[in-house]
Amino acid sequence: MDKYSFQNCQKIVVLSEDKTRVLLCKRKGERDYDGVYSFIGGKMEITDSTIIDGMKREKEEEVGKDCNIFLYPAYNHTTLYRKNDGSYMLLPHYLAVYKGGNINLSDEYSEYKWVKLDELPDFEPKIPNITEVIDILLKLNSVLDDKDLIKL
Repeated sequence: MDKYSFQNCQKIVVLSEDKTRVLLCKRKGERDYDGVYSFIGGKMEITDSTIIDGMKREKEEEVGKDCNIFLYPAYNHTTLYRKNDGSYMLLPHYLAVYKGGNINLSDEYSEYKWVKLDELPDFEPKIPNITEVIDILLKLNSVLDDKDLIKL
């Protein structure tokens, strides 16, 4: 494998409008995390002109066009993940807020849950770093304003 080979897989950390719950979706048919809850989002595609365009596309594919999600685009927390096949992924996690509308899951997921933030440490099965990512992104809450949001 080329030593510079990796994928960019942006994740959207969707909080409820009152910012007390997080949207987690249960993966279905995933090689690495089948049956495990994760954030929505996915890999950049060559047709995506920007990272934001890629997130809009992923949001529409995974939870539907009627799901109203507003994103804080200026900040993210990026993690590195090594897949079971040995390849690497960069995962920039962006904070977003759900503002209503229907959630229509794609066939990538079997179900979704709104998990209370104070119950998140004990909620399973979930991607191992979910609690850490939420804790880091919630620190941004003190400096962010709703005027900073963009609609996905």
